[in-house]
Amino acid sequence: MIDLAEIEQRLGVVFSDKSLLHRALVHRSYHNEHPGFPLENNERLEFLGDAVLGFVTGEYLYHRFPEMAEGQLTNLRSALVRRDALAQLARELDLGRFLLMGAGEISTGGRERPATLCAAFEALIGALYLDQGVNAVIHFLRPLMGPVAARVVQDQSDRDWKSRLQELSQGLMRHTPRYNTISETGPDHAREFTVEVTIDGESYGAGTGANKQQAAQAAAHRAFLRLQQEAVEQLQLEPGPGQPARG
Repeated sequence: MIDLAEIEQRLGVVFSDKSLLHRALVHRSYHNEHPGFPLENNERLEFLGDAVLGFVTGEYLYHRFPEMAEGQLTNLRSALVRRDALAQLARELDLGRFLLMGAGEISTGGRERPATLCAAFEALIGALYLDQGVNAVIHFLRPLMGPVAARVVQDQSDRDWKSRLQELSQGLMRHTPRYNTISETGPDHAREFTVEVTIDGESYGAGTGANKQQAAQAAAHRAFLRLQQEAVEQLQLEPGPGQPARG
């Protein structure tokens, strides 16, 4: 059996219905070796927890990032509730150690398997929701989600220039950027690629990198800055109400 009190101490949550917490930690493989075990496995709680996580995370991001557009919020929510992100939160809580699993599953590394840890975390959220409601889930998740959200936002800001450029170019110009590899140089062990990005047939920048993806990101970064500057200049040239156009 598992020590529910120790888990509650790690979580900082005391369950009114201990069977909900217990059930959240029952992997389906456990029933294969213990068919008479009275509690069902955690898959139904996992289903519920997935839905609750999506809602609570969306509400958190809506208030945390009021300047973000819908598309950015959607991408950020997807990043926060993806399997690897939830598995990492489960590791930080040491959930794997408390899971009831079959011996075969344990012997093949089940306690560290990302899919299993993600499912356990979702099941835990489902159990907490049933036990104490959505406010308890929000209170539990916010300290965990804050640092993860900050890291994801920084990663997206630094790395995902292609997505940002596409959103900006479609919003301003109604066109999708296109990427073309214009050169490959250097020996096989040290190749350098140059990629050019065009929007509506016009070149908006080129970038280089050790692979095509890096080069495309560098090109998208340059194109994003240029397109952003053009948008600012266009706004400065537009007349205000009752004012003649400048230039």
